Parts: sequence; structure tokens; C-alpha cells
Amino acid sequence: MLDLGFVRANLPLVEEKLRARGADSALLAGFTQLDTERRFAITEAESLKAQRNAYSAEVARLMREGKGDPTVIGVHSYGLKQQAEAVEAKAAAADEALRTLLQTLPNLPHDSVPIGTSEHDNVCEKAWGEIPTFDFPAKPHWELGVDLGILDFDRAAKVSGSRFVVHFGSGARLERALANFMLDLHTREHGYAEVLPPTMVNSKSLFGTGQLPKFAEDLFHCDDKGSYTQGEFQDSDHWLIPTAEVPVTNLFRDETIDLSGGPISFAAYTSCFRSEAGSYGKDVRGMIRQHQFQKVELVKFTRPEDSTVQHEQLTRDAETVLERLGLPYRRMLLCTGDMGFASAKTYDLEVWLPGQQTYREISSCSNFESFQARRANIRYKPEGAKKSEFVHTLNGSGLAVGRTYLAILENYQQADGSVRIPEALQPYMHGETVIRKERLGRAL
Repeated sequence: MLDLGFVRANLPLVEEKLRARGADSALLAGFTQLDTERRFAITEAESLKAQRNAYSAEVARLMREGKGDPTVIGVHSYGLKQQAEAVEAKAAAADEALRTLLQTLPNLPHDSVPIGTSEHDNVCEKAWGEIPTFDFPAKPHWELGVDLGILDFDRAAKVSGSRFVVHFGSGARLERALANFMLDLHTREHGYAEVLPPTMVNSKSLFGTGQLPKFAEDLFHCDDKGSYTQGEFQDSDHWLIPTAEVPVTNLFRDETIDLSGGPISFAAYTSCFRSEAGSYGKDVRGMIRQHQFQKVELVKFTRPEDSTVQHEQLTRDAETVLERLGLPYRRMLLCTGDMGFASAKTYDLEVWLPGQQTYREISSCSNFESFQARRANIRYKPEGAKKSEFVHTLNGSGLAVGRTYLAILENYQQADGSVRIPEALQPYMHGETVIRKERLGRAL
């Protein structure tokens, strides 16, 4: 959420940056009027309070001297009280309207973010790895996995519906191996502390990271506590997480944390759940857009002056996974019109998929600055300061396990339909070097 004082003092700049994001700057049309009403009401309420206090002191003096009429005094005092309460209610209503308005505004893009309207305006900052060439027609992962007997979309659809998959045998082991490899890399070499958070959260948590109220339709809501009411953020309702960013960031909600020793960095492996609302007819084949998938998420809490450097480091940590696995990728700096609601700056890592002859996003690494911390009330106290300040939060996939899985199938496929296992993963696969066709339900 944006800072009220900043918006008030920099309204033309905020409007300009909202337009750069493709957001409707008309959202701020009523801001000045609401803010003026709120400040006028607060000033009037304070004036009435001062009058009442002065009147009470004068009444007390007259009563001591036997000069006051209790009836007249009571009527006048009650009238002042009613006026004050009415004005205070007006100020509270204006304040609530301002808060509601601010909740609808996306984060403002960092000055280094290129202006654009869509993914076509994103900037490629680097490309790594050699695009593989084959002397046979490259297959997409949904053909490779099904032919090998390690992926089953039809049985998953029977059990759960569309956009689910069942992994069998070496495929299930590959998924597990990838998660363990990523966690070991981030915790042993990159300095992250591992955390295993809940995969169900309350609506207060989803508000804190920016998914609610705007993106409710993208989430799976549990009805055990009744239906969700727009704008009501509870402690005890339940939603399935779209990413571990939500529970991990909210671990420190309403807390003042210690950053004197540097950033706090977490790595979390969880299942994630997304409705994929609005994506009908898009990427319907394979594992690109699943309702359930696994992901290793990286989350950082930093001082504001450190967040730019930490954003670069977090992105580099995610890139290292791809490089260790030998998967060609590129780093894209997202333009203003393609960033997520809460982000101030985002890098997407896109992995090359030979079976589809295209790059696909495999990680999105974002600096949210103080946007999430302000919504979730996460603070720290700078050294020597009297007051606490909002931290900066960052996160990114390190990596999306399912998309890494399918990238391995497509990049390491062989002419006979088998798939080589990257050297870095072989210790996690008990020495297995090649995935070959398997018989359903038969152990190797």
C-alpha cells in the first residue's frame, strides 16, 4: 500500500507513474477531495474538543463560585459533545474511504523500470547457455512424459479435473530430487534459512502481500468459515496459498524485526494453488498452467538502503539453479505495464523449451520496497533512530519445480524418447542417469 503522506505531497508524480503502469489514474480523482474533507474534519473535531475543554474548565470555576445553572450547563455541554462526535464520524468515514482507495492502487514502478504496455516491451538483460540442437524432431514435455509413463494427465483429470497431473516412478523422484537440490543449494551456499510454512492462510495474510482484495478470483477459498465478503480480512478463514510468498512474508506481520545483522532470508518448499482465472484456452496442454504445483520460494526482509542490492542477489541465486542444471535461460526486466500489482521492479527468468521452440517464465524475482510491509505492518528500527520504519520485502521463485521438471524433459531428451538426468541431480536420483520408459506401478 502506498504511503498517504507521499501520495498527498506528490500527487502529479503518483498519477504519472500509475499511467505508466497502465493503471487508471482516475482512481485518484477523488483523492484530493477526500483528503481535504478528512483534514478539515480532524481540524474541526480538535477545535470542538478544545472548546469543550475550555468550557468545562470555565463551568467548573462558575460552579465552585455558585454562579452556574446546572441545566443550561448540561445542555450546552451535551451539544458540544454531539457536534464533536458528528465531526469525528465524518473524519473516520473520510479516512476509511482514503484507505479503501489506497488499497486499490498498485505499487509505483522504480525509476529504472522501462515504460511499456505489455510483455513485448520487456527488456532482455542477459542470455545464458547454448540452445540445444537435435538431429530428430524435439517433442514437448507432455508427449515425452506420457510416452515414458512418468506423467499422466488423464488419470489426474479423472481424480481432480483438468489442469492437474500425476507423476509416476522416476518422474516422481525427479520432482522430489529437484526440490531437494534447490533447497540444499539455497541453504548451504546462498545463506537462506529453510522454513516450512502452512499451505493455508487467512485473508489478513493475503491482504498483507497484495493478493486481496483485487485478485480474489485467482485464489482457492475454503468455505469452512463461510463465504468471503469483499473487503473483510479475517484471522480465522482459510485460503490455499498461491505461493509461499504469502505465509512466509506474513510470519512477521505486525512485528518489528531486527535487521542489525543484515537481511533475513528464507527458502520455502510448498505446494501452490491457483485458479488460473482468465487463462482459459491458454497453455492448456502440459504442465505450464496447473491448478496445483510445487515451488521453492525465496523471501527476503531488508533495510530500504539494501533492497536494490538484495534484489540483484536474489535474482542471481535463482539463476544459479538454472546454470547448475545446464538449462538455457534469459533474464527479462519487466516493463511498467507487465509487472505484478505489488511490485516496484521485477526480473523474470525464462527457460528455453525446445519442444515448444520458445522461452517460458520459470521464476519471477521482485522488489516490493515498502508496499507489502506497509499493508502487513512489518517494521524495523534503524540504528540510532527513535522511531521504527517499514522494511523492504523481496521474493522470487528459486525455482518453480514443475517448470524446471518440464524444462529438463525437453532439453535433455534423446532420439529414443529417453531423457538424460543432469549431472547435478544424479546424486539425488540415487545414481540414475537416464529416465527410460516405465511400466505403471512397477518399481525399478
